[in-house]
Amino acid sequence: MKKNILLIGGSTGIGRELAEILAAENSVIVASRNKENLSDKIRHLKFDVLEDDIAELDLPDTIDGFVYCPGSIDLKPFKMIKPSHFEQEMNLNFFGMVRCLQGILPKLKKSEQASLIFFSTVAVQTGMPFHTSVAAAKGAIEGFAKSLAAEYAPSFRVNVIAPSLTHTPLAEKILSNEEKIKKMDQRHPLKRIGKPKDIASLAAFLLSEDSSWITGQVLGIDGGLSTLNVN
Repeated sequence: MKKNILLIGGSTGIGRELAEILAAENSVIVASRNKENLSDKIRHLKFDVLEDDIAELDLPDTIDGFVYCPGSIDLKPFKMIKPSHFEQEMNLNFFGMVRCLQGILPKLKKSEQASLIFFSTVAVQTGMPFHTSVAAAKGAIEGFAKSLAAEYAPSFRVNVIAPSLTHTPLAEKILSNEEKIKKMDQRHPLKRIGKPKDIASLAAFLLSEDSSWITGQVLGIDGGLSTLNVN
């Protein structure tokens, strides 16, 4: 059955890859600041999660799948991070997601069983230097997701994907040349960083009926970085 799936901020990287996968069998809406290179099969709505009200968007009455894609990679020593920076990270990664969800809650409730997907990071489970602000924001997502999954079961399924470094526009500064890429490859037990399709394929599975008995999970897709020590 064709589903209505809404992606927030899904015009580049993992979100774009996911939107294209889903569009083959679903009605996909991407709400983001820019359209980028989305195919004609995907409906785009201009939306800034920090400024706009999702209730004002022209959305279908029923939403079966929701994916919140916005994130950031701004790694700094803790002593250099101002409290305002932590607030910015929380606003983009967490509070923006909460506002969107509350704005479309009635539409999600009309679905037979809505599937919600949020993104965290391997740095929540595996402590990494210079990740304090992003790990704090993504850690909030993980706790929120489990509580939401419990509160709305069986009406909603709620899962979190926690990737390691993935080759997306967001990671351009970290992966700016071949030497940096090779160095990051070697940090992972599978000896490569992630590709957008690696993450998007799991997200597509979690939105499908094939995952109908999965909820309240934080799924690491990180080349083994969070659980294996092979170096």
